[in-house]
Amino acid sequence: MRESATATTAPARAEHRPLPDFCSGPVIYALLIIAAITVTVMWLAPNNSHGWEGYSVGMLFAEWLAVVIGVALCKLRPLFERLPGHASYAGVWMAMVAIVAAGSILVHWLDGLMQMALLRDTAVEFVRNNTVMAALLGALMLRYFYLLAQWQTRLEAVSKAQVAALQARIRPHFLFNSMNTVAALVRVDPAAAERTVEDLSELFRAALGEHATQDGTLGEELGLVDRYLDIEQLRLGERLRVRRELDELPADFPLPRLLLQPLVENAVRHGIQPLREGGEVILRGARGRDGIVIEIDNPLASEPAPSGHGHGLDNVRRRVAYRYGPLARVNAGPDGGRFIVRLQLPAP
Repeated sequence: MRESATATTAPARAEHRPLPDFCSGPVIYALLIIAAITVTVMWLAPNNSHGWEGYSVGMLFAEWLAVVIGVALCKLRPLFERLPGHASYAGVWMAMVAIVAAGSILVHWLDGLMQMALLRDTAVEFVRNNTVMAALLGALMLRYFYLLAQWQTRLEAVSKAQVAALQARIRPHFLFNSMNTVAALVRVDPAAAERTVEDLSELFRAALGEHATQDGTLGEELGLVDRYLDIEQLRLGERLRVRRELDELPADFPLPRLLLQPLVENAVRHGIQPLREGGEVILRGARGRDGIVIEIDNPLASEPAPSGHGHGLDNVRRRVAYRYGPLARVNAGPDGGRFIVRLQLPAP
């Protein structure tokens, strides 16, 4: 019974989308643009008798109402979100219409009180026309926000499913390599094998944990990278040399879990392991004006491994694009006998 109740509750929650953030810049900007377009279209109508003065007054009045509506909806949003289902959108619509009606009454009264004669319509006509326009435009705008919220919900669900699938593709490959490492160390150095199992437990907790698709921090990810490199250091010995230049990176920077570890694993497997003399893996990092930059630098073997750098790198590109959006960059390629992967991550 408990499972059926949970199953029936989930679709209802998915259907009820929160209202737009009326305090955000894009929503306020949309209100201002709609108000400006409405006044301009009315002024350009063939039967319009208002000149530039009427256009200026109308624009000032419409933009003032847009700001008042935006501020009011921003403050009242928690109250509207308590309403069930689509009643929240209906409440927002009624509030918009009421604000326009009250603002029209106030402006017409002030115009008459100060004898400015800026408004030619009677009070009833002025309030009625503005209220009808607000009702129509408000309904269209809220319909747009509702459809946008539905589209974002579906896009988020698809993106999360894709990320979960990409995470699952890492795990069997990582498990296979790790078990081979432990098997080799058990025969050579049992104490080192015990330490390796402890390191692997932390890596598996990150890779197979229930929060694997959520963000961790850069400090946590670098800790996992260090554990992985400790394991490989025991297996490869002096062939693996690691240089870290990460002092400038903020440890609390949000980072998807197991984002860097596959890249470092690729650097070891395809850059160090094929070389008899080994080589140096360089981890660089710097804090930029709008985020951070991380580089994984490894030797470029003359005969690369058959699997190449493709799978892990493609995984990282997709996860970075999903998490950070179009401002993020993942570049990879040879450079002077080295293979460099460069991640440019904006602050979320």
